[in-house]
Amino acid sequence: MSDTAPTPAAGQATLGAEPYPKRWLALAVIAVTVLMVILDATIVNIALPAVSADLDISAASQQWIVTAYTLTFGGFLLLGGRIADFWGRKRTYLVGAVGFAVASALGGLAPNEEILFAARALQGAFGALLAPASLALLTVLFTDAKERAKAFAVYGAIAGGGSAVGLLLGGVLTEYADWRWCFWVNVPVAVVAVVAAIPIVPESKAPGETSYDIPGAVLITVGLASFVYGFTQVAQTAQENADAGSTDNAWTDPTALTFIAVGVALVAAFVVLELKVRNPLLPMRLVLDRNRGGAYLTSTLVGAGLIGAFFFLSLYFQQVLGYEPVVAGFASLPTTLGVLLSAGAASVLVPKVGPKPLMVVGALLAAGGLFLMSFLDVDSSFWALAFPGQLVLGLGLGFTFVPLSNLALIGAGEHDAGAASAMLNATQQVGASIGTALLATISVGAITSAITDSVAGGADPTDPAVGIAAQVEGYTTAFTWAAALLLLGAVVSAVLIKATKDDLPTDAAVVHAG
Repeated sequence: MSDTAPTPAAGQATLGAEPYPKRWLALAVIAVTVLMVILDATIVNIALPAVSADLDISAASQQWIVTAYTLTFGGFLLLGGRIADFWGRKRTYLVGAVGFAVASALGGLAPNEEILFAARALQGAFGALLAPASLALLTVLFTDAKERAKAFAVYGAIAGGGSAVGLLLGGVLTEYADWRWCFWVNVPVAVVAVVAAIPIVPESKAPGETSYDIPGAVLITVGLASFVYGFTQVAQTAQENADAGSTDNAWTDPTALTFIAVGVALVAAFVVLELKVRNPLLPMRLVLDRNRGGAYLTSTLVGAGLIGAFFFLSLYFQQVLGYEPVVAGFASLPTTLGVLLSAGAASVLVPKVGPKPLMVVGALLAAGGLFLMSFLDVDSSFWALAFPGQLVLGLGLGFTFVPLSNLALIGAGEHDAGAASAMLNATQQVGASIGTALLATISVGAITSAITDSVAGGADPTDPAVGIAAQVEGYTTAFTWAAALLLLGAVVSAVLIKATKDDLPTDAAVVHAG
């Protein structure tokens, strides 16, 4: 018996040469909680009007229902990944799930906006423990290349389709129950997951030195939170300018620019620190590795483009086509269908062709789906453009996320599995924040220009048809730019990623439990 693989106690397994026998049951448990975290970022989107009306939240403050979650989730991810590595991945997973359930219950009971915002912030913080611990557990549970590809297919399907499921579930709960159930639904899910995880999911820890890099944790947590907030503020300012009929550029907002600049400075200081400390929070070798760095950059671009699909398509369905919330949720499901189809195929193909071809093809397909939706009009048929566009987008996302999850962890080793997993989550979160701000300002600019051109052409500015046509112009312009981001992701994958099928981990030596 190796000194890095002690005799397992109750609820703990030795992950060595032999595959863990309950690994597929563990995957099912982990998948449920991963879905809970991912869909919680969108489940409240459709419920925002109902929440704001019930708790008397102003339009200016409404953004904090979303921002409070994304700030703490994005800010604490890297620290959460290291806590998982050093403290124990199962232990971190359980604490994250229980904390997420408690925060969700608090959000559902919130009597005012302050309690609701605090609950959302707590959800994000515990989600930052849960997400990297979950992916790191999959890494140490599945050592065979083919089995790992299948496990990551499940994870990729959830990552790609979870947002659309959130929109659907949010619409159903808001329309047929109460917005508070958008929070309460997490409680029984988390309870079942925790009860099942205790006997099924094995514990694993990083071997070697496990001292925490506290200065690094402070720098990156505050830096990422500042950065994400700055971009969120840009998006909010753009929306406020549009509501007020102003043509001011949201990117000149001094508050937003200050937060972005502070975030960049702190992240830069973090990088300098990590290159010097003995046991860094984020070893730079993880990011500087060509394949992994390419995966992280692709993840950022995909996250930025993907947010445009769900955010603007949801607005198009409700504000242009007049769909009720639950109908808008169902109309968003073709993306999930596409993801489920391609994720299964990707799990078979990754061990045969390697990650690079699938990532390039996937990003191109996703870009094609978004570009197809850029042709939507005021009276477009759902089946003519929105359905095939979403289906192709979903197919592309499945082919992208499955190899992306695998590639980001190639060669990371047992000591850094949580950190590598957290970095993947963090890049998607930062990408989503940048994408929201960028696409929102581009969309608002296109809407303003369309209204100005219509009025110049003799149209009545008070005619609702003028406003709706302008909205569609804004949404389709955002789809075009989102497609460009995904296309750039395909180029990055083609240029930077060199890993082949032979580089996929097949030996159990790198995944023993500590």
